[in-house]
Amino acid sequence: MGRVYTLVNQKGGVGKTTTAINLGAYLVQFGQRVLIVDIDPQANATSSLGVDKHTVKGGTYEALMGGAPAPALVLQNSRLKLAILPSSPSLAGAEVELVNELGREGKLRQVIVPLIDRYDYVLIDCPPSLGMLTINGIVAAQDGILIPVQCEYLALEGLGELTHTIQRVRSALFPTLKVRGVILTMFDGRTNLSGDVVAEVKRYFSEQVFETIIPRSVRLAEAPSYGLPISAYAPESNAAKSYESLARELLLGDGIPVLESA
Repeated sequence: MGRVYTLVNQKGGVGKTTTAINLGAYLVQFGQRVLIVDIDPQANATSSLGVDKHTVKGGTYEALMGGAPAPALVLQNSRLKLAILPSSPSLAGAEVELVNELGREGKLRQVIVPLIDRYDYVLIDCPPSLGMLTINGIVAAQDGILIPVQCEYLALEGLGELTHTIQRVRSALFPTLKVRGVILTMFDGRTNLSGDVVAEVKRYFSEQVFETIIPRSVRLAEAPSYGLPISAYAPESNAAKSYESLARELLLGDGIPVLESA
């Protein structure tokens, strides 16, 4: 059975989608079968893999609302060997439509059940909010959540709120929910502030912070406009090497032997 991790942080611009796509791409290079599940109505993960969100005929919205089984909606990127359950702007309606659904918080968990055995890793990319879609993403995270945190002071302010939400989900819905790890992103070594944020996050989350730190990178920002992960767009860049290192760290922490990347 594959591992399911959800990338979550209610603050926007911290690198959730960037991490989902690039971590997924390097996991593929290390021999893993990877599915990205896009549950953000902005559909940035979908666009980052070269899929036009406005032409998606079926995706997470249809799967959540019972319009079609999830396996029939998965798209394959043959070049990258990455699979994605895409999103589209119609997913915004799910926030309202799910309110009256029985077992609404666990809909996504049910949706991905038939997919888990087909992949080694399922990475769920959440919207920048703590609404119903994000709660669904957290409840579906059978192996834990990954929290990208931007190395800037304001990124710290929302961590308390996110921690409170995690505690509420544990209490009411998912007692065994765990934080798999915190990923520090957009690190700028030229500033003292980035170092201060790293120290504060490590104090806040103790042993749960990944050793690999993702640097701020122009190449990383450019890659989605070409529908490519950094591994295909700028494989020799520092950002690419950092995401490769993160993939190695995740695999080793999961007890999976790391194969040589292709």
